[in-house]
Amino acid sequence: MLHYLYTYPETIVDGDGIRYSIYLSGCSHRCKGCHNPESWNPKAGKPLTDDILNRIICEINSNPLLDGVTFTGGDPFFNPDDFRIILEKVRKSTNMNIWCYTGYTIEEIMKDESRKDLLQYIDVLVDGRFEESLYSPTLEFRGSSNQRILDLKHLHTPNRTI
Repeated sequence: MLHYLYTYPETIVDGDGIRYSIYLSGCSHRCKGCHNPESWNPKAGKPLTDDILNRIICEINSNPLLDGVTFTGGDPFFNPDDFRIILEKVRKSTNMNIWCYTGYTIEEIMKDESRKDLLQYIDVLVDGRFEESLYSPTLEFRGSSNQRILDLKHLHTPNRTI
């Protein structure tokens, strides 16, 4: 079962527009200079139970100001099987676009069958490990210049296989 550290019901720093951000626990990258090292432990925070996820979905659906949902952490791709369940439910239950931050590159994800399938639920992927030497406070929606903001909406077309 996935754990989460916290949620931000309205934020403008985790993607385009006003977003509902969910910070998941678990990350094996351990990037030097990480802004959230407490998220590395997959058991940090609280279990993301069905009841809590349903409450989060109700909060999302009841807020007309939201432009989307963001998953970050930690690394949401740390536990792909449990993350898939969450992604499917949020995608099916809300009419929101989904951003996801991960330390994996899309190339690494595409080579990993357990992670590749997750991309069909994500509209925008911010990929790559945080590189402290490439940090810049002027970058929009990312911490270091090696990280990319990738539009994945084309993966959602009917009959498209990833």
